[in-house]
Amino acid sequence: MERKKITLTDLQRKKANGQKITMLTAYDYPTARLVDEAGVDMILVGDSLGMVVLGYDSTLPVTMDEMIHHAKAVRRGTTYAFLVVDMPFLSFQVSEEDAIRNAGRLMKEAGCDAVKLESAEPRVLRFARAIVEAGIPVLGHIGLTPQSASKLGGFTVQGKDAAAAARIMDSAAALEAAGSFGVVLECVPGPLSAQITGLLKIPTIGIGAGKECDGQVLVLHDLLGLFDRFTPKFAKRYVDLSAGIREALQQYRGEVESGAFPGPEHTFTMSEAELKKLGGCCEHHRG
Repeated sequence: MERKKITLTDLQRKKANGQKITMLTAYDYPTARLVDEAGVDMILVGDSLGMVVLGYDSTLPVTMDEMIHHAKAVRRGTTYAFLVVDMPFLSFQVSEEDAIRNAGRLMKEAGCDAVKLESAEPRVLRFARAIVEAGIPVLGHIGLTPQSASKLGGFTVQGKDAAAAARIMDSAAALEAAGSFGVVLECVPGPLSAQITGLLKIPTIGIGAGKECDGQVLVLHDLLGLFDRFTPKFAKRYVDLSAGIREALQQYRGEVESGAFPGPEHTFTMSEAELKKLGGCCEHHRG
């Protein structure tokens, strides 16, 4: 039976009913289909594609055109999940007009269901509210925000002391007041996430933020063992596909070099009669 597409109402209902929300990243058509067919509630086309797909050293170089290109592919592979696309660095921080225009591009050109913005600084909150008022759903993202990691002291846990924790709680409440439909909490202590989750009426999605969040998100390549430059503490590797892929590629290389591949079962044939005719043609050309 075909499943009904997930909506914002469904996500809100899950929070109200205490049902956990599942979210994973995807960056292309085949992986989006797999995630969608697995029944995951939300797919995020994260700017993490810069590191795990495009080979950048950080998320900062990712452009709007790159986000749209990958999000369009994911959209074609998604029928069930609620699709969220990251707004890349400097696509929403400069002006309200830029923020609305770029969010609109992701909705119109990529066909996403919502956009995600990092940070809850006053300027970003103002732009987030403007995007929502333009009719575009916004998912907030606080705690460790990779686009501003250097400002935060690197990729470290945020909110470990009471003052920093209070600021994160204030940011979460401000995002809700600005109209965000949910908030991602990244790399914050579990007890703090639990308090924020209880405080907000909108869903919280954790990544390295403990089990008390309303949902969880992981980078697909971490989950599948396809990205080995580093492994975050919070990322659980459910399978190590990279080892199997390397073995298969080495086996392919060896079989081609030895002549074992392609075998008869991989080769097309032609009738002896036609082959003899071809032989005659060859003699004609040699003559």
